[in-house]
Amino acid sequence: MQPTVSTAPLDPGQIAFMQGGISISVGACGRDGMPQLVRAIGCKVAEGGASVTVFVPESRSQAVQRDVFANGAIAVVFTQPSTHRTMQLKSREGRVTALTPGDLALVDAYREAFLAELLPMGFTEPMVRAFLACPPGELVGLTFRPTAAFTQTPGPNAGKPLEAGA
Repeated sequence: MQPTVSTAPLDPGQIAFMQGGISISVGACGRDGMPQLVRAIGCKVAEGGASVTVFVPESRSQAVQRDVFANGAIAVVFTQPSTHRTMQLKSREGRVTALTPGDLALVDAYREAFLAELLPMGFTEPMVRAFLACPPGELVGLTFRPTAAFTQTPGPNAGKPLEAGA
């Protein structure tokens, strides 16, 4: 059984982490058990962590969208490449959503923050920009209420329920 979280499961530091320049991977799974994955290009956290939206390219996320639409199950992993700090959120209440005013500004800020995270590691700016390229009109949101949260930073606490301050 997965640990459950309240409607405000995330502390301000965790929310800032999720909306920073980190790697965001979104997973879903269909009835056949086949996993699907897409990289997100930014994140919006609302209602003190009770609502999370990750932005994904519509054309590259068709399989994930199909599975989220079918069963609502979604898992999102947030990783800071320079430290390997990682947290994972899960839900069975995922849904595909349209972008709202202000979302494109969040995506642009995410791209700049992720670029700043990767440049010191030797990645080039053109490489990172190409990696995150997506026309604004092609982005969709995947919105969910986190119902389980885990620390996934490599080490002895990986897989444990996420705690405040982690």
